[in-house]
Amino acid sequence: MYKKLLAVAFIAIIPTLAHANNLKMNTTLPAITVTNKGELILNDNSIGYQSWNSTELVGKTHIIMAIAGRTSAKKINAKLVNAISAAKFPQQKYQTTTIINQDDSIWGTSSFVKSAAEESKKQYPWSSIVLDSNGNVQKSWDLQKESSAIIVLNKNAQILFIHEGALNQQQIRQVIELVKKNI
Repeated sequence: MYKKLLAVAFIAIIPTLAHANNLKMNTTLPAITVTNKGELILNDNSIGYQSWNSTELVGKTHIIMAIAGRTSAKKINAKLVNAISAAKFPQQKYQTTTIINQDDSIWGTSSFVKSAAEESKKQYPWSSIVLDSNGNVQKSWDLQKESSAIIVLNKNAQILFIHEGALNQQQIRQVIELVKKNI
């Protein structure tokens, strides 16, 4: 009986154990361009979109937050967002870039995801928000669906930290310290 339960439990977690993104430490992100929607641009309280390319991340230290277009994914790393705000990194040396996978939203909610992204851009005009309506970033970098990925890049756009899912307090401190060390 216990062997059967153990086998069922093991089979249930195999997909999470087998998943691994294709991002590698101390390398640059695989190049990806988001043209369907793209980076949100605020112009006189009106939102427009422009093509976004990962190769544009050179010059500043970045935290990339690649999240599914779901409230649950946004909440996964809310503590990190609070820690970033509290750190008050200088805007001329640091940038948070949030990439929202609109393709990974609950059926029928993609228009709400778009509206929420646009409202966030209006509320935080200095933020970099990318709306990926086709999920190209998630597919290209092989990120988990329905989740959140945190990636820290140095000024040369080299990967210093990668984690999918919720960060614990130690990882949040590690991310903040990596940014401080590299700005």
